[in-house]
Amino acid sequence: MAAVVKKFFIASMFMWMAPLAILYAFNHNLLPGSTNLTPYSATLLSGFLAVISVNIVIAFYIYMAMREPSDKHEPDPKFLAEAKASVSQPTDKAEVSSESLKKKE
Repeated sequence: MAAVVKKFFIASMFMWMAPLAILYAFNHNLLPGSTNLTPYSATLLSGFLAVISVNIVIAFYIYMAMREPSDKHEPDPKFLAEAKASVSQPTDKAEVSSESLKKKE
């Protein structure tokens, strides 16, 4: 479980850092060739690249999630037993509705 949370945390960090780094680089002329762009073009290009970077991080996160083995995560047997018992156990509302159905017949 800790590995899943760690991967989620890292992906979330990159989804924040990548677009901000791209926008910062364009606003401070850190990328080669960005000084030749008009302010309008620089804004459009930086925004477009920031959105693309988030989509790349999401795609990478999905790829990592699909590569995880499905048999790695086994449910707790005690939890399964309790869940099955609670499903098969009738509730008070179910008993009342079955009694009212019998009375109607």
